Amino acid sequence: MDKEIMTESSIFNPLTDIKVKVQSSFMVSLGVTERPDFHGKTLSGTFPHGNNRCFSTLHSRNKTPYIQNLSSISSKPEMRVCGIFGHQGGRLVMPNTGVSLLIPHEAIAEDNSWEIYLSVNQGEPSLQLEGSEVLLGPEVTCGPLDMTFSTPVALTIPHCAEVSCEHWHVRLKRRSQQGNWEEVMSTDDETTSFYCLLDPFACHILMDSFGTYALVGEPLTDCAVKKLKVAVFGCMSCNSLDYNLRVYCIDNTPCAFQEVLLDERHQGGQLLEEPKLLHFKGNTFSIQISVLDIPPFLWRIKPFTACQEVPFSRVWCSNQQPLHCAFSLERYTPATTQLSCKICVRQVKGHELILQIQTSILENDRETIAFFAPEDSNFLAHTGPKAFKIPHSIRQRICATFDTPNSKGKDWQLLAQKLSINRNLCYFATKSSPSAVILDLWEARHPYDGSLDSLACALEEIGRTQTKLSLVSDTHTEDPDFSYSRQNGL
Repeated sequence: MDKEIMTESSIFNPLTDIKVKVQSSFMVSLGVTERPDFHGKTLSGTFPHGNNRCFSTLHSRNKTPYIQNLSSISSKPEMRVCGIFGHQGGRLVMPNTGVSLLIPHEAIAEDNSWEIYLSVNQGEPSLQLEGSEVLLGPEVTCGPLDMTFSTPVALTIPHCAEVSCEHWHVRLKRRSQQGNWEEVMSTDDETTSFYCLLDPFACHILMDSFGTYALVGEPLTDCAVKKLKVAVFGCMSCNSLDYNLRVYCIDNTPCAFQEVLLDERHQGGQLLEEPKLLHFKGNTFSIQISVLDIPPFLWRIKPFTACQEVPFSRVWCSNQQPLHCAFSLERYTPATTQLSCKICVRQVKGHELILQIQTSILENDRETIAFFAPEDSNFLAHTGPKAFKIPHSIRQRICATFDTPNSKGKDWQLLAQKLSINRNLCYFATKSSPSAVILDLWEARHPYDGSLDSLACALEEIGRTQTKLSLVSDTHTEDPDFSYSRQNGL
């Protein structure tokens, strides 16, 4: 164990009630010994939960514990949630949208409490795009607008871009109280006013005041990709022999999909297959949607509708508005109650995917498909310590360890690096406790997994590094890799 840590044993007394999966001498010294039980109600999430978890695979369509039906969704609600928060902070989540707000401990002055709200613009975007810009996520407002904080709050907004600095120039914009939109920063900027971190499915924004925000992307090459969610819905038409299929290609954000679900409920539509992702290139080529393999002598497709084409601009600049193609199928006899076919969605000179449809057209016999995790609609606001995964006492010890630089390079910059925060470090340097803000960002990025594994792994790796450097220092030997490691913050 690092001698320095051993001399600080009075600060790092082990806490037996803290449990983390990964263990190391360094973590034990911080009091993190085993996996924690997450206090209070489980933080529910919105799709996508993680980098590749847009929809969990169903091996059997009748796994009812994970199934919701469109009929369970009420009439179109106002996309707005609120909660009362005080000095201990908390987390505010808008279910099934991917939008959330983290208010850190001590961000609000002691003995004060505020009603804080989140809302998502459901209508036409108020942001006027310029040139080749596209809106990558919803317009989100958090308030009250006149509120300020002693430490940054973290706003999470979903986006549909395949993140790549080579192909996208992504900017954060904010609407002023006069209604004008202005650019706050580029995700590549080095600034001390805001911090903007792009994850594969969401953007996390650290800010000192509330407002209305939107994420905008400008494609730099034809290889820029928007991720689309392709979903197929079906319902009977007024003619009892006809059955309508609607194929949606929408921006891959939970907000956009939620809007489709609500619209389909009013039309009596049912989700027929698990939605899939299509990578749509900015190469100016259109999308073609086809219905294939219709059973002969049972069904026929109405004339001239077997294949439809959607222009590139309608897909690329959809601005969160649902885009779909409709197909009308006719059965030869009322005795036909089963439908099987394939839906092919392909971009010319781009990617292609196939959705296999096999369903009953009779509502009572139809098997429903899961589209949100069952806990998604349970959680709105959590306040106080139970809203955070890192216990406050452990958080204080981590901050005490990393906020003060030492001769062995163990400081907050190393903590940031191990937590995959590698740019715009000047933002954290301006804060009274850089480590605390880094941990707040970690909390915002990991709201759904119920353990501290990623943080534990980072601390374990730091512990191994410090032990190695301590041995090198004690033996006074030259390690050829030591100088390189030190240059890289290790």
